[in-house]
Amino acid sequence: MKLLFFDDFKLGVLKADAVIDVSETVRSIPHTGPHDLISGLIERFADYKGRLEEAVNRGKGVPVSQVRIRPPLPKPYNIVAMAVNYMEDGTRSEPVPLNAFHKSPNSVIGHDDTMVLPDVPATIFEGEAELALVIGKRASFVSAAQAMNYVFGYLNFIDGSARGLQPAGAKIPAGGNTFYQMKSRDTFAPLGPYLVTADEVPDPHKIQVRLWVNGVLKQNYNTSDMAHKIPRCIEWVTSIHTLEPGDVIATGTNHRGLSAFQNGDVIELETDGLGRLRLNVRDDLKRTWARETRLDREQKGLEGTTPQLTGKHTPAPR
Repeated sequence: MKLLFFDDFKLGVLKADAVIDVSETVRSIPHTGPHDLISGLIERFADYKGRLEEAVNRGKGVPVSQVRIRPPLPKPYNIVAMAVNYMEDGTRSEPVPLNAFHKSPNSVIGHDDTMVLPDVPATIFEGEAELALVIGKRASFVSAAQAMNYVFGYLNFIDGSARGLQPAGAKIPAGGNTFYQMKSRDTFAPLGPYLVTADEVPDPHKIQVRLWVNGVLKQNYNTSDMAHKIPRCIEWVTSIHTLEPGDVIATGTNHRGLSAFQNGDVIELETDGLGRLRLNVRDDLKRTWARETRLDREQKGLEGTTPQLTGKHTPAPR
């Protein structure tokens, strides 16, 4: 089943190319807004699945092209993003030790929304194409053997990043943790366009992830390259803190196709079976970078990320 919010955050189910409004079917779920309506539905899905299927079968759909799609998870309690969790097409000799970071719930945006690049001296802004999983029931100290029983579904996720930022008045040594100010900014967690229940994803470790910038394919990798698989990620995260229904774990990315996000860009992310998420990028400073990927630079023998070319915060020439 493909769940989504549309227009003024009505809950819908996508059937083929039509959206069926199922708001009445879930009205009895206690909620104050769409954020806890969807988490409440996820927690009670066994009780509501049959009712939703009946509503879909008898309902009249509206073409999805005629509605405004909203984030399917408007404000998860936890957004945990795994860090450096791919083998990068075999270029890493061994997995990097498990690591992750939080992204703010206020960073969530949805389909056709806009990622806004802030006025900060980042060396580059990137968006990482990722498969994300959604937790289906309260999870604490879950074993890897039981972990997949806690997965409700999956969705597309983009991890927006403002790289190279340093804490005020300090210099972080190589490898220092700057995740908070790099990753948790408003609009830096696009997700959607809908939430796909786990039964429609036979093997999340064997699906293709693709990201286009202005129609040019930049990232194209398979989740089989994931270093720490989903059960291990859930086991590790829930050993640190409890996850609630509707919480998100983004599973990481293959970095080799990353390139600069900049003003006016149209970004599209498609993961097999999860639909295509589209967003816009706005930078009021209109900074520019070359369009090369990290792999392009590596093949040219160049180190580091693509340097900024024009605009505020451009590094002074050496």
